[in-house]
Amino acid sequence: MGTLVRYGRGRGIVIGTGENSQFGEVFKMMQMEETPKTPLQKSMDTLGKQLSIFSFAIIGVIMLIGWLQGKSLLGMFTIGVSLAVAAIPEGLPIVVTVTLALGVMRMAKKRVIVKKLPIVETLGCCNVICSDKTGTLTANEMTATRLYTADGVHAEVGVFPQVTGVGYDGNGKVCLMPSGETVRGFSHASIARLVEAGCVCNNADIREGTLIGQPTEGALLTLAMKMGMQSVKENYSRKKELPFSSENKWMAVKCAHKTQEMEEVYFVKGALEGVLAHCSNFSQEGLSAPLTPEMKAVFANEEKRLGGLGLRVLSLASGPELGRLSFLGLIAIIDPPREGVRKAINILQQSGVAVKMVTGDALETAVAIGIFLIEHLQFNIQNFLDNKCFSQFFLLTFVFFQVSVFYRTSPKHKLKIIKALQSHKAIVGMTGDGVNDAIALKSADIGVAMGRTGTDVSKEAADMILLDDNFSTIICAIEEGKGIFYNIKNFIRFQLSTYVDVIDGFSRTLGHCLVSYSLRSIAALSLITLSTVFNLPNPLNAMQILWINIIMDGPPAQSLGVEPIDEDAIKHRPRSMQDSILSRGLIFKILLSAVFIITGTLGVFWKEAITPRTTTMTFTCFVFFDMFNALTCRSQSRLIYEVGFLRNRIFLYAVIGSILGQMAVIYLPPLQKVFQTESLYPLDLLLLTCLASSVFIVSELLKLLERHVCTCRKPPDNACSSV
Repeated sequence: MGTLVRYGRGRGIVIGTGENSQFGEVFKMMQMEETPKTPLQKSMDTLGKQLSIFSFAIIGVIMLIGWLQGKSLLGMFTIGVSLAVAAIPEGLPIVVTVTLALGVMRMAKKRVIVKKLPIVETLGCCNVICSDKTGTLTANEMTATRLYTADGVHAEVGVFPQVTGVGYDGNGKVCLMPSGETVRGFSHASIARLVEAGCVCNNADIREGTLIGQPTEGALLTLAMKMGMQSVKENYSRKKELPFSSENKWMAVKCAHKTQEMEEVYFVKGALEGVLAHCSNFSQEGLSAPLTPEMKAVFANEEKRLGGLGLRVLSLASGPELGRLSFLGLIAIIDPPREGVRKAINILQQSGVAVKMVTGDALETAVAIGIFLIEHLQFNIQNFLDNKCFSQFFLLTFVFFQVSVFYRTSPKHKLKIIKALQSHKAIVGMTGDGVNDAIALKSADIGVAMGRTGTDVSKEAADMILLDDNFSTIICAIEEGKGIFYNIKNFIRFQLSTYVDVIDGFSRTLGHCLVSYSLRSIAALSLITLSTVFNLPNPLNAMQILWINIIMDGPPAQSLGVEPIDEDAIKHRPRSMQDSILSRGLIFKILLSAVFIITGTLGVFWKEAITPRTTTMTFTCFVFFDMFNALTCRSQSRLIYEVGFLRNRIFLYAVIGSILGQMAVIYLPPLQKVFQTESLYPLDLLLLTCLASSVFIVSELLKLLERHVCTCRKPPDNACSSV
């Protein structure tokens, strides 16, 4: 099961079906694994507990003070219940859901399918990505990467052609190194003869970029296409074929040229020792030279060197008959890394995400791919670990920070690696495409499967699917995750610092006044506390408070959840699982904004006697404070001119609409009767605008101060992250 038969005949013996098969074992292990909670879910749980404890504590204090002042116990209880009912902003779940949904939609445009909403944010705090090699980091397409001609005695000083381009479409070129000269056709005789032999001694075919045949032979045909020699095979008619066998380790074809009058010629390809056994000389600058034991040793050393790089080495020769062949050279083939993977891994490492390659390949291949993909990776025991150590879980958990490449792994080994990383509180992402990756994909905090080459089992186990198999798309997903979390923090800061809501009724009689507020923020809570302690009259009536509630829970607040992602979001280090949404820095900013809002609003209210004009001024002042506070809450670290006024057009329209609505409430007679307001003079509006802008100016200055402090500290691994 799981094996594709390309050619030949055979007999299959069934030794197990269903759960008793190897696929069944993988399925049972996958079913036993439970999908862990996402960091966002855990953070929201923590936030709910924090808000509840804080709110109920203050509510208790308010009720106690009111009772000591001789107020009705039933009335204070009613206030306490109304406050308790609304301890957490009802807009928060809406913003979280909408923000996540928009993130999923943006990822879909980048050809990424996200199966669960919270998964988008999970990658934002992912600090370790384990990736399968074949089909994920590599293209799963054999590609010729290096050529060594028989007259390459100069190869020891690095004179090797380097082949660019991946896949079977012929894009790329062959360049002499170190000169960089491009080789086309027969411009370089030795290379041309080497490529010609690989193209003629070949049974594969490439049609419209699709390979029909074996990948190794497809790599040789593609190499000929890159040099413009794809038609050279048509110049010969095949007379005889000696197929490849595991005993001979070579394949030979006997051909005759269709146009030139020349004797029939053999083209041979295969393992070095098998091909050299039929060679009597080697090609040197177009001439034949005797094949001495010394030259055989040179070729053997070169073959060993290329093999040590994890390359599959083919030897090629041609001649009039077997035993009198002329050795042409070596072609090294590899399953190459996907385009952009090396750059993506470098970006991930710079952003604080460790990338670990998990492969079932041998050490040589793992070393070659690992050193190429992961910068500054050196071959030593700290960076590479095989399956012999996987049984020692303690050792695995101890060295997992140093190990970058795990080789000779099985599905069980991959699961142990994931568990070891998670035991150190790491948020682990796993990428893979095969059945053997399914267990690790499900047990990881976020599993990423390949859409094109991925198996159905891996797609079912994964949380996210890359439709184009592009590993670099993970960077976009991480940016989305970080951006979503920042937008949620922006919304929370705005709501907690300015939110006022009315849950209960507002009624007034000659000798009794009962006001029931619900609070979601420091500002609202402080206003209620001050009014209760000092027996102040109500600065706002019920309709005005309801209007503020609509504005705060309406478009401006919701539009903060769709703020475009900062360009430098990927540079911020992944947030820790232990970090709360309400960090110390965020709480300080909330308190600072609340102080300015409370001081400014009460300052306007206390300035004059209680009249409709005073309440209108207080009402408008609070709304203006909200608008300026929303403006600065668009980013926790970037200044407004860096964010851009027009970048979030939804926010711009929401603020303009809210201001126009406020003007209608103030100046339209029908609404004046409903909200008990009166018209204000232009100078009044100018005064309120200048006063309300103070919260914006102070917040922007605080961002500059944070940036200056971060610059002075100069952390070595990353820029200072926003709080």
